[in-house]
Amino acid sequence: MTKPILIIGGRGKTGARVADRLVARGLPVRLASRSTGFDWTDSSTWAAALDGAASAYITYYPDIAIKGAAEAISAIAELALSLGVKRLVLLSGRGEPEAQRAEQQLIASGADWTIVRASWFNQNFDEGQFLEMVLGGEVALPVDTVREPFVDCDDIADVAVAALTDDRHIGEVYEVTGPRLLTFAEVIAEINRASGSSVKFRTMPAHEFLDSLAGSEMPEEIAGLLEELFSEVLDGRNESIADGVQRALGRQPKDVADFAREAAAKGAWRQA
Repeated sequence: MTKPILIIGGRGKTGARVADRLVARGLPVRLASRSTGFDWTDSSTWAAALDGAASAYITYYPDIAIKGAAEAISAIAELALSLGVKRLVLLSGRGEPEAQRAEQQLIASGADWTIVRASWFNQNFDEGQFLEMVLGGEVALPVDTVREPFVDCDDIADVAVAALTDDRHIGEVYEVTGPRLLTFAEVIAEINRASGSSVKFRTMPAHEFLDSLAGSEMPEEIAGLLEELFSEVLDGRNESIADGVQRALGRQPKDVADFAREAAAKGAWRQA
């Protein structure tokens, strides 16, 4: 392969992992993100990233759950095909209506597509939105006993790399989850067990959560996304295990306990 594989969102939680794995295989990679001039809100920046690429891994910023994502995926798929980039792998979201609309746009585009439909990331607790709360000693969120099959970004990346490098995955929707259902409080318990910390979990009233978002320095688009996820998607609709990792890779997905041990060993929560 001489043409590069394009990673849209190449510095994100999954994109960076996909890029590292491809580079380790000796495959050429091109990263696209705001730092390289790519902007989801400005379609004039897309062609430079796509032109000359062999295939693309697509992650939408800030999240494919937000309104307008489906139209953007439709437009970039059309542009990719016009530039000869037919192999497209999309990171989607589980139980999110806008994400499923985006999937349908990709499927209808005529691309050689694969969809990787993911649940909540383990890495939200050591690289993402919840890290600051963990380090502060209390994770307070408007969720109680709803369970999620938290999935590891390493598993998502492995599935994406398989899809980008093996035509057997064309036309597949891989719904990827972890191997068991846990509440947010149970994830925090696993983090405490692995790190020796004593982080508390508190169910926060919805109005208090919204007030905290409004008063935070969090980017507006991320705050809006969290508001939507906690008010709509976390209603139990995803309380089931899927077999996407097993079907794509022929192995079991990583458990939250293993994620927590690995992250703790790297010092992710040393201040907690």
